Amino acid sequence: MNKNIYIAIALAVILIGGVYLYAEDDVRHGASTALAAEFERLSKNGNSTCSAVFKDSIMTMPDETHIQGSCCSPMSFHRYSEQIEGLTKYKDIREIPVDPYNVSADLAKELISYYDIELTPEEQKAYDYAIEHSHEKGPCCCKCWRWYVYGGLAKKLIKERAFTGEQITEVWNLSDGCGGDGDHVEDHHM
Repeated sequence: MNKNIYIAIALAVILIGGVYLYAEDDVRHGASTALAAEFERLSKNGNSTCSAVFKDSIMTMPDETHIQGSCCSPMSFHRYSEQIEGLTKYKDIREIPVDPYNVSADLAKELISYYDIELTPEEQKAYDYAIEHSHEKGPCCCKCWRWYVYGGLAKKLIKERAFTGEQITEVWNLSDGCGGDGDHVEDHHM
């Protein structure tokens, strides 16, 4: 092959690679724009509160209703982005909400119903591990609706999918819906 053919091939590879990278950046930009829009909507229009009245009202909500926004502190876009990305690992497990700031009432009702199931002593060790090691020292920083929904989720995952304490800890940390960038630990141990 002559030198011009090698140059033409090299230019084609560079051009194709550049188009691919440009298209990939475009996709990423579109995804981040959609995520930013969802963050804006959820952070400004949430209906979630930490009150016992709100927790009790979940059972009377229409199934298609969504519990949205943070409970305790304003949402952080940086943290929200990390959570959404991290939760993609569990996208094939229907019971794990893909967005901790947008949980359907029908799923919340289902998960609350698992909160009172009894675990074997070995299963309880996994749950206790997550209580001890999660950022919030439990499924949430206080015993609001999230505590019961994500506590029920943990028990279901432990019982039906043999999740370990480490896995529950990861799910809880990624699903923290308290808002803000940090932890919100209060004295709430069982």
